[in-house]
Amino acid sequence: MANTDKNSYTIIFAIIMVVVVGGILASLASGLKPLVKANEKYEKQQNVLYALGVNDNEGPGDVKFLGTDVVEDKFKSIVKKQLLIKGSEIKEIALDTLVDIKKEETKAKDPNYERALPLYVAEKDGKELFVIPVRGKGLWDAIWGYVAVDKSMTITGVYFDHKGETPGLGAEIKQRYFMDDFTGESFLDGGAFKGITVAKGNNDPKNTDTSDNEVDALAGATITGDGVTAMLKKDVRMYVPYFKTLNN
Repeated sequence: MANTDKNSYTIIFAIIMVVVVGGILASLASGLKPLVKANEKYEKQQNVLYALGVNDNEGPGDVKFLGTDVVEDKFKSIVKKQLLIKGSEIKEIALDTLVDIKKEETKAKDPNYERALPLYVAEKDGKELFVIPVRGKGLWDAIWGYVAVDKSMTITGVYFDHKGETPGLGAEIKQRYFMDDFTGESFLDGGAFKGITVAKGNNDPKNTDTSDNEVDALAGATITGDGVTAMLKKDVRMYVPYFKTLNN
């Protein structure tokens, strides 16, 4: 009979458990991978459609996405194609291709690398619209979103989200009262790119002035608001050359 009090027995038992548990976890991860990928795809489709004004909102403060049972069909009926822009090269890629803009941003730190820019082209109510993915930094962690614009780079809708902003403060970037303020604002000023500033001294809480390139700031969330401003200016600016080709 084996002496279970020996250190060697304990070590062997621990090794066997690590191998067994590791094998089980690896198997689970492999089995769940298709489900994770599907959820990532549905989430992106929901976010893009939300920016396009396609959602299940009912009340004035709702932020409710289309269900996963209908979102893919709706996405394919409205979003006509996905473009990938690299400098002067523009090519169409599959709609379900997930371009990781975080990785693209990291690669672009190499001055010899030309960043790939994904762009969704949609048709809604007889009008051609474009959805630009954006990513930046809030107070605590990453912030990101989708911005729908027409060919004049006027916003028709947005969706923002975050990883870890403060509840009731920076986390409010994903609330209707903030996101809706961007509708009607233009990224251009006199034909030149200016961006949109989340301005503490805007004094226009109802956003009645959509020609000032500003929206009202979130109370107590200056750094997150500055992050949204920087994110929009940094990422949307890169698409300006493409939009110039649409307006020539």
